[in-house]
Parts: sequence; structure tokens; C-alpha cells
Amino acid sequence: MIQKSTTELLKELENFNSFKEYQNANKEYMISKSLSEYLCDLISEKGLTKAEVIRKSELNENYAYQLFSGLKSSPNRDKLICLSVGMSLSVDDTNGLLKLAGLLPLYPRVKRDSIIIIGINNDKSVMEINETLFENDEETLN
Repeated sequence: MIQKSTTELLKELENFNSFKEYQNANKEYMISKSLSEYLCDLISEKGLTKAEVIRKSELNENYAYQLFSGLKSSPNRDKLICLSVGMSLSVDDTNGLLKLAGLLPLYPRVKRDSIIIIGINNDKSVMEINETLFENDEETLN
């Protein structure tokens, strides 16, 4: 099955008169999972373990496990970015995760976000991204 990009789906929305029609045509592209379910699916798809992702994300272990279990339902943006780095997600996948959580995606016009994007694109760790943020007088990922 060929995946449709978000841009393609947005363009398609212009041609539908009702959500029902759109949903019937694009059911397989819609996310109907909670954030915790989606995170667990991502980990599984990538063949990772929660412990490995938590270690790489440098998040507090209890906090991260609460995210994965659904006990913590509204994480902040930085924490999700750290998790995405821990899972080695692309910028597009990171932005998808942020949007699913109702948070702003990474935006290349924002200095701090552009530093994070470059870090993600170059497979940098959370610590390496934080060092670059600090060197450029930007708030580190917390």
C-alpha cells in the first residue's frame, strides 16, 4: 500500500463535502489511537524497548513510563522531542507525534527549533542537541 503524505491528505480534503466521505476514502491513514498507544506502536515498529528509548531520551524513568502507560496524557513539547530523539524518529515523524499530542511542530524559522531539526537530521543525541542549544544561548530540552 502506498502511503499518502499529510500534504496529499490536506489537498484531498478540499474535494470532500463531508467528513464521512473523507473518512471512508482515507480510513487507513487516520490515527485513532491515544498518544500512549501510538508511542508503544512506534517503539514496536522500530524494534526498540521502552527502557532503551527512555535511556536515549534522557527523561526521568517514572515520567516516561507514565507516558507509555497513558497515566500522563499531556506531555510538554520538549519531553516528546526527547522521546522522538530516543526513538531516532525523523523530523516528519517527530512533527507528527507533536501534532498528535496537540503541540506545535518543529518550525525551521525558529532558531531553537532549527537547532533541534539539525540535531535530529544528523542523528545527534539529546545531550548533543542540548550542548548546541546551550552554545547558542537557547533553552535546552528539559
